Amino acid sequence: MEVRRSFDILTHQLATTPKTDALAAKINGTWEKISTQQLQDNVNQVSLGLLELGIQKGDKVAIISMNRPEWMFADFGIAQVGATSVPMYPSITVEDYKYIFKDAGVKAVFVSDDKLYAKVKEATADLPEVKHVFTFDKVQGAPHFSELLEKGKKGDPATLEPLKAAVQPDDLLTLIYTSGTTGNPKGVMLSHDNILSNCRNSQRFVPVNAADTALSFLPLCHIFERMVTYLYMINGVSIYYAESMEVIADNLREVKPQIFTTVPRLLEKVYDKIVAKGHEQEGIKKSLFFWALDLGLKYDTQKDQGFVYNTQLALANKIIFNKWREALGGNLRCIVSGGGALQPRLARVFWAAGIRVMEGYGLTETSPVIAVGGFEPENNLIGTVGPLIDNVEVKIAEDGEILTRSASVMKGYYNQPELTAKEIDADGWFHTGDIGEFVNGRFLKITDRKKEMFKTSGGKYIAPQVIEGKLKESPLVEQCMVVGADQKFPAALIIPSFDDLKGWCKRNGVDCNGPKEELVKNEKVVKMYDELVKKYNQSFAQWEQVKKFVLMPNQWTVETGEMTPTMKVKRKIITENNKDVIEALYHHDERR
Repeated sequence: MEVRRSFDILTHQLATTPKTDALAAKINGTWEKISTQQLQDNVNQVSLGLLELGIQKGDKVAIISMNRPEWMFADFGIAQVGATSVPMYPSITVEDYKYIFKDAGVKAVFVSDDKLYAKVKEATADLPEVKHVFTFDKVQGAPHFSELLEKGKKGDPATLEPLKAAVQPDDLLTLIYTSGTTGNPKGVMLSHDNILSNCRNSQRFVPVNAADTALSFLPLCHIFERMVTYLYMINGVSIYYAESMEVIADNLREVKPQIFTTVPRLLEKVYDKIVAKGHEQEGIKKSLFFWALDLGLKYDTQKDQGFVYNTQLALANKIIFNKWREALGGNLRCIVSGGGALQPRLARVFWAAGIRVMEGYGLTETSPVIAVGGFEPENNLIGTVGPLIDNVEVKIAEDGEILTRSASVMKGYYNQPELTAKEIDADGWFHTGDIGEFVNGRFLKITDRKKEMFKTSGGKYIAPQVIEGKLKESPLVEQCMVVGADQKFPAALIIPSFDDLKGWCKRNGVDCNGPKEELVKNEKVVKMYDELVKKYNQSFAQWEQVKKFVLMPNQWTVETGEMTPTMKVKRKIITENNKDVIEALYHHDERR
């Protein structure tokens, strides 16, 4: 059957690839599986329960939870009655919740646990229109999700059929608030067809089938994981929800997935841990490890490097890289990376190790995928985000901005027609705000964020993300932000990766037992970072090079308000919070 609305996915899976483990989650140490039929039954109970509460077509219902089966029960249950889901990050502030509840006109909320329930109760204290809050976990004094399901059990699923039939592909499915780096969050309106067209157009790029299993840990409130989840389910892939980021390695070994989606930072941490283990080896083992790593760093998807290289790589795969694959479950066919730029060296090493990393690109406003590096080497050019997916148009504007047009482009920003008209022009082109170019005529490459570029006092344009990406190639750099608008030269705020820095200190006889505040001022440490910055500066023109930097002791986080929930730096806030530090970098004219 044709999948035209999100909930058609369930009927489709029941008819074509019914699963005993459509979804699975670990509860009290055991993976509990939910069949396709159980999933449909639970979804129907949510729909009937919502109707009992008075939720109607067009009403907004929020979901605030980490990934778990109940998230999907709620998602499809809301959609079947023609209501609109409003998924939110568990990590955002009470003020953000309040703003979104009010702006969207939310009438009911699903939350996972006691902490989030407390945040939601605080945010809704003076919002009488939010009438119902249900918790997935049992929370003292809070209505539990099972109570809604019990209401639903009293209803007749047949009464849902006319309501489902009334839902059109162009109807609003979800309202996703993107927490930008400035201002209030914006509500992105996505229809059923926006997301499902993205699934259809990405289909041939994602090599999955009904025999496969996926591990899911990226937040479902992010459009990337949500769309991929729909794509998995259309293809009959079983979805297992990871317990937490802390035990992701254990879950990978237990579930042995063929695929998972990730953000670059997780791959960086996996890689850094592997390299740290390599440093711990001794003698021939250590030599072999770094020999294999060097081979991997030379890997090129577009080039056959000849008999000698291929023979050496085959040997490296047998004795070194096979352990990498085992650590990731042993069955991994590919990893799809999105949400930020992937360092080319990571892509090279993982591909060399037989783990194909497909880097994709898109935005919430485009549901999300615009381009993705293919599973086949010929469709994967490392350093780019791959070719465009099917039925998506892209053109590069005169100033280098990427414009795109497709059925996946949002209906607009909720309650903001002026902003919608500004971002989607009269010809239907959505202005992404990203700067890019085509390589070899068909591979899209992102070079920077248009809004984040700045000019030095000498009139030269600086693309900070490119420089930051280069500096973060070092395992010793956890976070960094390049500054220098209207100044003579670029400078950088650098937050070390303290675990890696402590390892370096031990190897180089530097005392690392004191507080971080002292460690970042240690003469030997500063000298080492100075050499590191000079090394990476060689990749840039004279005016782009970081002339000064400061090492900082504390990470930027979502909680401090300095990062968005998708882990992008809030430049304005970080600049404001470190005014004096930045001023000191430019106070004297001496150059580092």
